[in-house]
Amino acid sequence: MKNNNSNSEILKEANSLRWEFGENLHDSLMESIYQDAAQIAGEVVSGSGEKLKFNWDRTLDKLVTSPLTGFPIMLIILMVVFWVTIAGANVPSAMLASFFLDTVHPMLKEFATSIAMPWWLDGLLIDGVYLAMGWVISVMLPPMAIFFPMFTLLEDFGYLPRVAFNLDGLFRRSGAHGKQALTMAMGFGCNAAGIIATRIIDSPRERLIAIITNNFALCNGRWPTQILIATLFIGALAPAALAGFVSAMAVVGIALLGVFFTFFTSWLLSNTVLKGEVSAFSLELPPYRPPRILQTLYTSMIDRTIFVLWRAIVFAVPAGAAIWLISNITIGDFSIAEHIMDFLDPFGLFIGLNGVILLAYIIAIPANEIVIPTILMLTVLSANIMGIGEGTGVMFELEDFGTNMQVFQAGGWSLLTAINLMLFSLVHNPCSTTIYTIYKETKSLKWTLISSIMPVIMGLALCFFVAQIWRLF
Repeated sequence: MKNNNSNSEILKEANSLRWEFGENLHDSLMESIYQDAAQIAGEVVSGSGEKLKFNWDRTLDKLVTSPLTGFPIMLIILMVVFWVTIAGANVPSAMLASFFLDTVHPMLKEFATSIAMPWWLDGLLIDGVYLAMGWVISVMLPPMAIFFPMFTLLEDFGYLPRVAFNLDGLFRRSGAHGKQALTMAMGFGCNAAGIIATRIIDSPRERLIAIITNNFALCNGRWPTQILIATLFIGALAPAALAGFVSAMAVVGIALLGVFFTFFTSWLLSNTVLKGEVSAFSLELPPYRPPRILQTLYTSMIDRTIFVLWRAIVFAVPAGAAIWLISNITIGDFSIAEHIMDFLDPFGLFIGLNGVILLAYIIAIPANEIVIPTILMLTVLSANIMGIGEGTGVMFELEDFGTNMQVFQAGGWSLLTAINLMLFSLVHNPCSTTIYTIYKETKSLKWTLISSIMPVIMGLALCFFVAQIWRLF
């Protein structure tokens, strides 16, 4: 009986404490909610004759999400990011190219000679495999090392969700998801990274649309081709004082054309083979916050730049071997490369290109970075140009614009050839790294083939259309 009384007293005391702390907890929670509500109301609601408190987030959002100012600001930021990436990458790219191609390459050739390495093995390994690897690293690493950190800084700052907000309406009308804006933006750095970024889209149908269309974002491997051709052929049409500006606008125009193809192809897919309802896009705009520099550098360099670069090197190595082999193995009096170029040339000229360009894009499937060195090498080979280049099957680039123009003119290039090369550089098959990433992400051979073949057909059709219009006038 004594134990029962003791237990009863303990229970009463426990209930009393629970009620007291429960009441206090309830009061504290309600007070916190009211304080938060009052703070929010004070920021967004004003009484009669009162002014809203100044708020940076609200002020910035009025600018970057406004229908009038949001899109111009977005284009300006995009152009600044591209300009910083391209201009900033010039010096380190030149330094890497000088190291790999002007310093290490001759050393390797001397070593091969000193050990009496057979000429064919020397050429295959050093002039083929090594040079392809050197080109990819020197051309690809600096732009990615600049673009990805800048992209991540914009993401950390809170601006990229505003980009998705601005473009949501356009993507929704095309049957795609608003988050595709972010994956498309990532594709401007690297399409393989853009494909991986589509994981943020929950709907399998909309994610597939984002994967298939990401190739229309002009990746950093294609910028050198666009800039060189625009400078030589488009900028030359304008007065000297405006040549740089006209060239830059031509490249930006190609990039915007890629955005148009993204919307058009998304709409086409969503109304044919990938029909379905557009999923709801609930986007909470995060507050603006200072970027985390060290974390950004780590994420950008390790998780994105090094990962993508390694994949590109792996696929570039066999491409370098193939370039050297087809240029040096002869059938009759001509190399395999010359036979292929002669076969492709009539069709290439018909669509405003030539056999050299078509073969270069076949060979350079592993990496867009080697397109221009391959085109120059094949043009010298096909036109029998003496004194330029370092030998048959050896890729090279020319620093002097005048010498580049001489090579292209000797290869029979015209303004139509240049324009269609810029268009085909935008609309053609993804590189091997991107194709492999598409397969890894979709686990489907069918959609990998569609993603790879559809852009080629579109690019050839686009060049054919432009060539026919050109010849009419």
